[in-house]
Amino acid sequence: MWYALDHEQFLLYSLSLQHYYQNKLKLAIIGQSLFGQEVYTNLRKHGHKVVGVFTVPDKDGKADPLAVAAEKDGTPVFKFPRWRVKGKPIPDVVEAYKAVGAELNVMPFCSQFIPMNIIDLPKHGSIIYHPSILPLHRGASAINWTLIHGDKKAGFTVFWADDGLDTGPILLQRECAVEPNDTVDTLYNRFLFPEGIKAMVESVQLIADGKAPRIPQTEEGASYEGIQKKSNAKINLAQSAKAIHDWIRGHDKVPGAWIAINGQPVTLYGSSLFGGSAPAGQPLEIEGASQPGLVTKNGLILYGNDGKALLVKNLQFEDGKMIPASKYFSSGESSSVELTDDEKKMAEEIRNIWKGILSNVQAIEDTTDFFKSGAASMDVVRLVEEVKQKCPSVQLQSEDVYMATTFQDFIQMFVRKLRGEDQEEELVIDYATKEVNNMTVKMPYQCFINGKFEDAENGKTYETINPTDGKVICKVSYASVEDVDRAVAAAKDAFDNGPWGKMNPRDRGSLLYKLADLMEEHQEELATIESIDSGAVYTLALKTHVGMSIQTFRYFAGWCDKIQGKTIPINQARPNRNLTFTKKEPLGVCAIIIPWNYPLMMLAWKSAACLAAGNTLVLKPAQVTPLTALKFAELTVKAGIPKGVINILPGSGGMVGQRLSDHPHIRKLGFTGSTPIGKQIMKSCALSNLKKVSLELGGKSPLIIFSDCDIDKAVRMGMSSVYFNKGENCIAAGRLFVEESIHDEFISRVVEEIKKMKIGDPLDRSTDHGPQNHKAHLDKLLEYCSTGMKEGATLVYGGRQVGRPGYFMEPTVFTDVEDHMFIAKEESFGPVMVVSKFKDGDVDGVLQRANDTEYGLASGVFTRDINKAMYVSERLEAGTVFINTYNKTDVASPFGGFKQSGFGKDLGEDALLEYLKTKAVTVEY
Repeated sequence: MWYALDHEQFLLYSLSLQHYYQNKLKLAIIGQSLFGQEVYTNLRKHGHKVVGVFTVPDKDGKADPLAVAAEKDGTPVFKFPRWRVKGKPIPDVVEAYKAVGAELNVMPFCSQFIPMNIIDLPKHGSIIYHPSILPLHRGASAINWTLIHGDKKAGFTVFWADDGLDTGPILLQRECAVEPNDTVDTLYNRFLFPEGIKAMVESVQLIADGKAPRIPQTEEGASYEGIQKKSNAKINLAQSAKAIHDWIRGHDKVPGAWIAINGQPVTLYGSSLFGGSAPAGQPLEIEGASQPGLVTKNGLILYGNDGKALLVKNLQFEDGKMIPASKYFSSGESSSVELTDDEKKMAEEIRNIWKGILSNVQAIEDTTDFFKSGAASMDVVRLVEEVKQKCPSVQLQSEDVYMATTFQDFIQMFVRKLRGEDQEEELVIDYATKEVNNMTVKMPYQCFINGKFEDAENGKTYETINPTDGKVICKVSYASVEDVDRAVAAAKDAFDNGPWGKMNPRDRGSLLYKLADLMEEHQEELATIESIDSGAVYTLALKTHVGMSIQTFRYFAGWCDKIQGKTIPINQARPNRNLTFTKKEPLGVCAIIIPWNYPLMMLAWKSAACLAAGNTLVLKPAQVTPLTALKFAELTVKAGIPKGVINILPGSGGMVGQRLSDHPHIRKLGFTGSTPIGKQIMKSCALSNLKKVSLELGGKSPLIIFSDCDIDKAVRMGMSSVYFNKGENCIAAGRLFVEESIHDEFISRVVEEIKKMKIGDPLDRSTDHGPQNHKAHLDKLLEYCSTGMKEGATLVYGGRQVGRPGYFMEPTVFTDVEDHMFIAKEESFGPVMVVSKFKDGDVDGVLQRANDTEYGLASGVFTRDINKAMYVSERLEAGTVFINTYNKTDVASPFGGFKQSGFGKDLGEDALLEYLKTKAVTVEY
């Protein structure tokens, strides 16, 4: 439809066209491949004119992707098999090139030698994309050598072509971190391909705008490594496991690193560094190895001369057949499955897909080999995607095509997947086992990374202690910075490429429901582990530590398919109309750092919301209480949570926590802990990549008890506000303000009730008060009480360590506490009741005193006067106010503090929003 434009509209339209066409160039694209096609397409989208595409001739009747796109657009396409003969340019080729009149040659991926009179002819010369951070790794195998050398950084360079080999001046460079198990494919897919396309377009625009730099390459650090040939790719097994791993992944998929087994070359693919104890397996003699390999159900384990190991997933033999390494000793056992009628129909549909891809093949027979028929890597992607469209329920991967190259083998593999016969291998766990609480508890103790339990990279461990008797429970892996990087890489891959990111939200909710069911099924074991590792009284651990964790996962499982955006009316721009809507999207990889007072419950409060929103996570439990988090990791595998979605790293906050704060791939960090550490985390998160932060920090929560309260309830709940979970409670009442007329009675009745409390083994069902979490905390509490007495507060009861093994502290009561005292201002985080009296009727005065703190986590008020209760609740500066109750948290109610108690919420819908981002979309129609 045509519209009549008034004068003003015409001027605006003309200006917009001028802006669109100014500083645009006439380009010749010289190259090939899908990368070349994407560069070509994006340059045209940005308004540049491609006057000619110079690519390679058709292969097996199939045009290169760059040629296909250009021919579709009507762009002139030239397919020269070569540009020179015996080092001299071919005249006809040169003349054909000159005729297009290019101002700049763009060479995104070029496998041909281009003469210098072509390189230098355009007004602006030629620019080339190179997959390394020049001057490092000049030459065609740059990505391979980046991995072979174990470089920590990879990247690419756009440079001005000259007559040297990748030695021209640099125009633009980009870098990325190399993850521990990256291959050429993963680096290419994650960074080199998508960012390289953007960089080529940016480079052309810089040239068009006259802003492109020419930075001479330094020779310092320059290197050139030639193209690797299969004959040179044999693995030297007399080196470290990491060096062997780097060699394998640097040759994966081309040309393929190999070893000799029984005198025959066997190529290895899918290497990863292996930590932890090796599962049961069958030894395999390998030529040149310091010790035999081990064929296990996880793959082939190889050992370096440093005693460390790596795991290889796939093996390929001389005849081209590829098998899972775990099937080495059974590779000859191939029993075919009989297809049902429906499966036969599906097989014929897949045969047609093969026919569409292998257009040069007359007929697809059972023996037709996909690759020997001329298929390339992009054809693998096409095959996988087209089969997924026909049958979305089958989780087909590119690797599956390489493992089943003939049509018959492919159909057999597909049918087995369709029937669910290719389930994940059983999780291998080394347990620390204890007979305790009338049961056998089995506790994982290794790092949990990418769906596997494994030792820390450096092999370090530490001891976790039972606070009831001070004895060692077991040794636990002490995660390193390298482990953090591996875990984040796994979480990022799971988010970007795994099934979790593509999963229907309702299916995600189903997995979380299943996880909650498994936690309930194992609740006695979880509560027992919680008791021996944290000192929590078993009955409380069962009801609250574990019980509320189960409730939390069920609550957030229900949110998965209810995350909604909204439509927003905006001003309409005639003659068109606009629709604006918002979408709630997951953030990506999130880090969670939890404290030691409620190890499992704090994990649930944060991770359930994080997972429900669709994120993946790396979680660090407190160093002193790691065991329930690791048991939880085991249950996530049983629930079917995909690998990499949840990663758990026990260890040091200073090391693991700091790296999580600094890591550039983490988009959100949730932390519960002290205010000083929270400040440091917030600073690190800001400086690293401005990641989103939520902080639940220290507290000094006031509880105001008026004389018109229900005194029985006030005494009962007042004690609970302090002594619940041995006082190791973030919302514990840090200071009780008791109205003068009932003060003495209140104290007397509290002491009377304390004397009835049973202190002892937390696994004894009659115990009221268990041990403090760890010795350093007990020592801190004793010092806290000593400080209170020195300042002049009256110690009414307790204040000492109980005379028995373990870290037991007497429930303690201080009175006559004045506002300036240390114990009036600082949190004890233990069973210490700090009481101050206030004058009868002085509501505003006690409110002023209650709010005279930098903390604002929780608060409480006891009174029968509803007007007074509401008046006080409105003026208390805290994220939670309890009226005539205390510690009453619920999964549906948001929880979080004000002021230096932090920001952000756990629980409720508010918590879900902490792990989502809002995208606004405006459509003109």
